Amino acid sequence: MGYEYVLVDNWWDAQIGRDKIVELSKYAQSKGVSLMLWYNSNGAWSDAPQTPKQCMNTTLARRKEMAWLKSIGVKGIKVDFFAGDKQHTMQLYEDILTDANDFGIQVIFHGCTLPRGWERMYPNYVASEAVLASENTFFNEHHAINEGFELTMHPFCRNAVASMDWGGTIMNRYMSPDNKSRHRRYTSDIFEMAASIVIQTSVQCIAMQPNNLTDLPQMELDFLREVPTSWDETRFIDGYPGKYVVMARRSGDKWYVVGLNATKEPLKLDINIPMFAASTAAYYYDKPSKKSLWPESTLGKIKVDAKGKARITIQPNGGIIIK
Repeated sequence: MGYEYVLVDNWWDAQIGRDKIVELSKYAQSKGVSLMLWYNSNGAWSDAPQTPKQCMNTTLARRKEMAWLKSIGVKGIKVDFFAGDKQHTMQLYEDILTDANDFGIQVIFHGCTLPRGWERMYPNYVASEAVLASENTFFNEHHAINEGFELTMHPFCRNAVASMDWGGTIMNRYMSPDNKSRHRRYTSDIFEMAASIVIQTSVQCIAMQPNNLTDLPQMELDFLREVPTSWDETRFIDGYPGKYVVMARRSGDKWYVVGLNATKEPLKLDINIPMFAASTAAYYYDKPSKKSLWPESTLGKIKVDAKGKARITIQPNGGIIIK
């Protein structure tokens, strides 16, 4: 897919082992990919069992671990399970960021507080979770059912404050590696693709499974390969918290207009997108299907008039992309 990073999540020290992580990092780099590793923030404040532990809670342990990470080419860490907003916890966040910056390591926080300004304070700060993220669509069908609501709410609240690590654009249609068992995904493929633009974070996670490389239409794979992660401009087009959102983002000279619909009915909107005025643009949309639980992903064209007006239809739990 041409992606720059892959996350190795918790218990890697027990399930893979440090020697094998060294091998994995070397192999990944030979493919142009760098590892990001998970850590427990640890200390007396965290009784979460996931390991590795005792690596991030003191300066001595932290800097020793980070020196090792740098030596084997690991480029980032995901530190999880923080306890509250007390002064010593807030100091730990900044100590981790400061030490990691000395070793050229990027940082993502999970199980954490809402960030307030770290994007402007630390060049190696990537994102914070601080939200019931996409992993919950796997853990609990309730969140899978409500994914549309949550991702049309957060652009107005959580993600308006700072970068948000939602955790993954999910392309499997069932919440399992075999794509056949457990509960299903209730959103369309185009919804998930559009969400990768709606969600603002400096490292956009695409939760790929090996089967996606053969199951997904080529136009979906092509789009997922090119998703930008840095933006120069954002414009709100239309929306209502928890119901729908339409927004535009610009990366360099390229604009993306994306929409999500969390309601149970098709949503017809007349939108003003002057960045596409008097042009015909690529248009990704959902075509309802009588044969499948999911609509058919369709790539067509949309005409935008000289005043920048266009008419779109977003299907229930669906999305649109104009680019």
